[in-house]
Amino acid sequence: MREAGSREPYRFPAGSPSGGPGRAAPAVSGVCHGTLGELYQGPLHAGPDPDIAVVSFPVDRHSWVYFTPGPAAGPPQPPPFGEKSATAVGLFLEHYGLTLPPGRWSTHSDLRVGVGMASSTADIVATLRCLFRVFCLPCDTDVLLGILAAIERADSVFLDEFALHLSGRHRVVRRLGTDIGFHTAFVTEPGTVDTAAVTTVLLDHYRRRGEEYERCLTDLLKGFGSGDPAAVARAATGSAALSQQVLPKATFDDLLAHRERFGADGVFVAHTGCLSGYLFTRRPGAGLKSDLSAFFHSLGHQCSFAQGGYG
Repeated sequence: MREAGSREPYRFPAGSPSGGPGRAAPAVSGVCHGTLGELYQGPLHAGPDPDIAVVSFPVDRHSWVYFTPGPAAGPPQPPPFGEKSATAVGLFLEHYGLTLPPGRWSTHSDLRVGVGMASSTADIVATLRCLFRVFCLPCDTDVLLGILAAIERADSVFLDEFALHLSGRHRVVRRLGTDIGFHTAFVTEPGTVDTAAVTTVLLDHYRRRGEEYERCLTDLLKGFGSGDPAAVARAATGSAALSQQVLPKATFDDLLAHRERFGADGVFVAHTGCLSGYLFTRRPGAGLKSDLSAFFHSLGHQCSFAQGGYG
């Protein structure tokens, strides 16, 4: 294994990665899941100088990044990912003193941009995971977090479990495990939200509603601690209602008013995005899915279904 800090160009071991004469070089991949917004977003503690804390809501939808080593056909092409992922590549190579071998990048994503699915962070994490594999290095979470911190405020999609996470400080406050999971029915409203542009407005709101957020977070953590998804769903509904006071969703009031009609355990939102939907502790049957789809259609939106969390 190559030592960190060496400045010599990286060379693959003999016989790798081509797999032998005449065979195409195998692609190396990095994958990262996205989110359906958050089950909680608010201050960690009530007070005059709040930190933005989040409990992201992982979803079984992903970002993929591939690197295929080998000489490129034709003129070099720019990587197909965005500026932030390109920055992550540069920071990774600089940290380890490596030079990327010739090859071709490609990407794929299930995650919509700018709506609250953590697409940007998932792209960066998938890119870094791919690079760790390209250079046969163990995936170092500290390095990953350091690179994320240099680029953007981030969700905790680098973990394969729920977590209470300080998105600006890139610090995991508490790991919450993998016991909780939900089935969801959700919609994406038109438009996008620039998280950085609304940060000041959010922090002012957190100062005014600090004690309410603190009670909500306490209830959420108790629900995770006892493995009670219904309690987590109730707390997520409270967090969504508080968010509605500052960054309202057009569909939220209708969802809340009809929650009991559909037997949903809670309502969730992307607090700084455009997603809103229902949480179910049990999988909705075909009839209920039809009713939910008709309801969301009456609001002017196409309904989607996805599994969130891990339980």
